[in-house]
Amino acid sequence: MYVDRLGSRKGFPDGFYYFAEEEKLMQMLSLENELKENSYPGRGIVIGKSPNGKYAVTAYFIMGRSENSRNRIFVTEGDDIRTEAFDPSKLTDPSLIIYAPVRALGDSTIVTNGDQTDTVYNLMKDGQTFEQALRTREFEPDGPNYTPRISGLLNIREGSYNYEMSILKSNNGDPACCNRYTFSYDHPINGKGHFIHTYMHDGNPLPSFEGEPKPVFVSDDIDEFTALVWNSLNEENKVSLFVRYIDIETGTFETRIVNKNQ
Repeated sequence: MYVDRLGSRKGFPDGFYYFAEEEKLMQMLSLENELKENSYPGRGIVIGKSPNGKYAVTAYFIMGRSENSRNRIFVTEGDDIRTEAFDPSKLTDPSLIIYAPVRALGDSTIVTNGDQTDTVYNLMKDGQTFEQALRTREFEPDGPNYTPRISGLLNIREGSYNYEMSILKSNNGDPACCNRYTFSYDHPINGKGHFIHTYMHDGNPLPSFEGEPKPVFVSDDIDEFTALVWNSLNEENKVSLFVRYIDIETGTFETRIVNKNQ
């Protein structure tokens, strides 16, 4: 979808493209392909920078296999986002599924897949860093899956922009050890984002994400990008999607929310 605008195949393997930014050649994945070829990535975060260099871009989606997980919607709460039950009468267990995935803290935006959003928010207010805050948390207590906690932080100050991503996961399914990884991107490349998600693919138990966040294309247009992500998610399992484009110069933003339950 973005190849004509950003580059061409030029012999790269299927699903890989390239574009030149500051005379650098970079391999990129198609986010559309990544989503369409995985029926259950679980919950996912994308953070990046628009091709025109104007916007800090982030997206967060949730999926579900159980009735309880699918019985959710995203709603706005000021500049923040929270989940709530679409049908409160069907809510059986609010733990791990009802939380604020997005919170604004000054010039920063926190995006996570659980209540660690509040942990990061509160401890950063007290002067700790994103990484320090997450060292107080670990993967979710939902054995045998031990779902990873994935988190992101977008920092925009005086026209500059950087971001961080994190994953807290069990040690190959062993809950005795929490593996903690933080990835920092201090000079985001125009048109490039990074994508991290909770599960490698569907399974029982669900296998945790492996490796670094995946380099993917993002778009200049928030509606185009929202449609691409939503339409690429598995129709049966997708639940809700949040997308936000933040103007790096002014800090103003636009938000899109898509809920399967309407």
